Amino acid sequence: MLSAVLLDVDGTLIDSNEAHARAWADVLRDNGWPGITWQDVLPLVGMGGDKLLPKLTGVEIDSRRGKALAEERTEHFLTAYAPTIRAFPGTRDLLEAIRERGLKRVIATSAKDDELEILLDRAGVADLITRETTSDDAKGKSKPDPNIIVAALAKAHAAAGEAIMIGDTPYDVEAATKAGVRTIAFRCGGWGDEPLAGAAAIYAGPAELVARFGESPLGVGEHEQ
Repeated sequence: MLSAVLLDVDGTLIDSNEAHARAWADVLRDNGWPGITWQDVLPLVGMGGDKLLPKLTGVEIDSRRGKALAEERTEHFLTAYAPTIRAFPGTRDLLEAIRERGLKRVIATSAKDDELEILLDRAGVADLITRETTSDDAKGKSKPDPNIIVAALAKAHAAAGEAIMIGDTPYDVEAATKAGVRTIAFRCGGWGDEPLAGAAAIYAGPAELVARFGESPLGVGEHEQ
């Protein structure tokens, strides 16, 4: 019996993947890595900084330099890019449809706490969220490790078989699969069907899922709150 929906935010509810990639590239360029472009960063967005930064630079996120780079990146993203990002069409309609089915709505994102509030505000869905789980809840291991998914299940008081994840990257699919949770994947984050093939269903984005809700994994059967 489905009781909870775990939701990624960046690239899933809000069109922000490129903004994150550009923010990282800007900061890395200013700190001695001029050869790393936002296009290099983009395929790694969806992971947390604990994985993205060492993959790009070899600098560990928990090191003194890594922490400084991450803090600068967050500040730069929130100042230069966050004010311009927008929700994908159908995002609020999707969250309302999930709520109407009596399903809990739990955020499961690699974003940090200080970014999530602004992202949800930009997405226009903060009032529709039941619980929030961020990289700060993941005990140092972001997607594709399953820690965030496991933490989100705990906040939802749901077993793995009672939840479904909605995300946009292979990292969402892999993390959810490791936790025993099925995934609905969106292409709107920039990934195609082949990298998302482990998902139970794939849609263009929130609007298509709303339009096909009744036949989707969310609309089949009776749900309980």
